[in-house]
Amino acid sequence: MTDYPLLTLNDNRQLPQLGFGTYQIPDEDAPQAVKMALETGYWLVDTAAIYQNERGVGEGIGEWSDIFLQTKIWNESQGYDRTMKAAEKCLARLGRDHVDMLLIHWPCPDKGEFVDTWKALIELREKGKAKSIGVSNFRKDDLKRIVDETGVVPALNQIELHPTFQQRELRQVHEDMGIVTQSWSPLGQGQGLSEGTIQDIAKETGQPASAVILRWHIQHGLCPIPKASSRDHIEANFKTLEFTLSEDQMNRIDAMDDASGRIGPDPAEFC
Repeated sequence: MTDYPLLTLNDNRQLPQLGFGTYQIPDEDAPQAVKMALETGYWLVDTAAIYQNERGVGEGIGEWSDIFLQTKIWNESQGYDRTMKAAEKCLARLGRDHVDMLLIHWPCPDKGEFVDTWKALIELREKGKAKSIGVSNFRKDDLKRIVDETGVVPALNQIELHPTFQQRELRQVHEDMGIVTQSWSPLGQGQGLSEGTIQDIAKETGQPASAVILRWHIQHGLCPIPKASSRDHIEANFKTLEFTLSEDQMNRIDAMDDASGRIGPDPAEFC
């Protein structure tokens, strides 16, 4: 991992800054996709209980014991006792005795159980079942509530983030609280690849459009986890570590932000 960019978490552990996402990769296809990603050079693999591919992901990682592996507790498993049981099931499917990062997948504010779920994650970390713990899709108020009630700040918050939905206010909250921002759908589910600005910068740099977008994430200190199934796309995304965007190019991508650019569900309502 000598040349691999790393971020330091608030628990003093190191997080590989570029990850491999496995959302919508079927369990039977996950072993090959993960193996290709690891062979390409990725050191962070992201999955979740709801993806129903943890077995395949674990199989793909195999004996690569130093890979940074993270998974997530699904909404129906929220609550202290259910979370403790769900985490054990995740580990069993992954074939591991611990994960590097365990996340709460969504806050589900109407359920009112994410604080108890967070307390379970704290216990799991103390037991060594999760080396680090964090959340996903949490808003400012959600973050402040779990910290106020437990005193434990999440290591990261995985949120929807791409050039046309940049979440600047929430990123500032993360910075103020010492939380790493991890980007899901960092390519805007592929929609951003055809944007004129991105196409222009891809021509200027001689790099794939996907690598240009991911490089924007990297230079902003974010942790993108792009999903890809084919070797060509996996390798194209990884080229983001081979070049640097200029200040002008970064500014042009910054200007693509759109307050109405959300693609996924609104965390205030989704559960």
